[in-house]
Amino acid sequence: MLNVAVIYGGKSKEREVSLRSGKGVANALKAKGCNVKEIDFTSMDFISSLQGVDLVYLALHGRFGEDGRIQGLLDILEIPYVGSGVLASALAMDKAKAKRIFDYVGIRVAKDLFVQIEDKERLNFDAIEEDFGFPLVVKPNQEGSTIGLSIVKNKSELKEAINHAFTFDKQILIEEFISGTEVTVAVLETASEIQALPIIEIIPNKNQYYDYESKYAPGGSDHIIPARINKETEGLLKKWAIEAHRQLGCETLSRVDFIIPSDGSLPVILEVNTLPGMTETSLYPDAAKAIGLSYEDIVYKLVEITLNKQK
Repeated sequence: MLNVAVIYGGKSKEREVSLRSGKGVANALKAKGCNVKEIDFTSMDFISSLQGVDLVYLALHGRFGEDGRIQGLLDILEIPYVGSGVLASALAMDKAKAKRIFDYVGIRVAKDLFVQIEDKERLNFDAIEEDFGFPLVVKPNQEGSTIGLSIVKNKSELKEAINHAFTFDKQILIEEFISGTEVTVAVLETASEIQALPIIEIIPNKNQYYDYESKYAPGGSDHIIPARINKETEGLLKKWAIEAHRQLGCETLSRVDFIIPSDGSLPVILEVNTLPGMTETSLYPDAAKAIGLSYEDIVYKLVEITLNKQK
C-alpha cells in the first residue's frame, strides 16, 4: 500500500482553501486504496510526521506552500512530492519576474509598474494616471487568489489601493486594466508529453470581477467547458499555456490564467498557478472531468505521474 502524506493548511492567506483542497485530496487517495497521512503544515511535529512516507501531495496554496520553500525542504529530506520544484514555484509566485519571462518568449502580458515599499512615497500619481489611465489594477506581487487586489476607478482611490496591497507584500504591481473574458488552461505533464486540457471560461456570479468571493463562495462563478471561443484563440491559449509551463520549469501540473480582451486583441496572461485549487469543484478537476477523469482519477493520476518520474 502506497503511503502518501497530504500536506495542507499552512500560514498563507489561502489557508482555508488549502484545508478544503487537502481534505478532498486525502479522501480521493483513500478511495484509491492509499494509506494517507493528513498533515497541517502548522503542526509542531511536521517533519517527524513525514517518516515512512513514500510521497507527499502538496495541497498548499500561497506563501510557504506554493513559493518553493517547502519544496526545498522536501528536496533536502529526499521525499518526492507532487508538483513543481523550488525554482519554478518561486518564479510563478513572483508575478513581476514571471511576466518578464513570458514577455521575453512572446506571450502577451499587461503593461505594469513594479513598486517596492521603500519607493511608495516617491510615486507620482499624475504620471501613473497618464501612463495607465483608469480603471487600473493594483495588487501584491506575491499573493494568490486575488488577495489584496483592487480595481481602481479614479485617482482618489489609488492611494488607498496601494496601501492595501502593501499590507500583503513589500512589492506590488500597478497594471493596466484589461476588460474581457477570463479563461483558464489546466496543463498536465507526464513523462512523455505536456498537454493542455479543455479551456474553461469563468463567469463570476456574485461580483463584477473574478475575485476571492467569486472563486470560493458557493455559486460564486460558473465554469463553461469548453470555453466559448474560436479555434484560433483556443489553439493560441493552449500553446501559450504549455509554453508558460515550460519556461518557468513547472512539473506535473499547472493552471494558467488568461483574459481575452473585449476589443478582440490577443489574450493576456495573468498568472501561472503551480498548485491550483483541488477541491471537488475547483477549476483543475473540472478540466480533468472534461477529458473523462473523475476527481479521484485526476488526484491519483498526479501521484502516479510523480512516482513514474522518480523511477
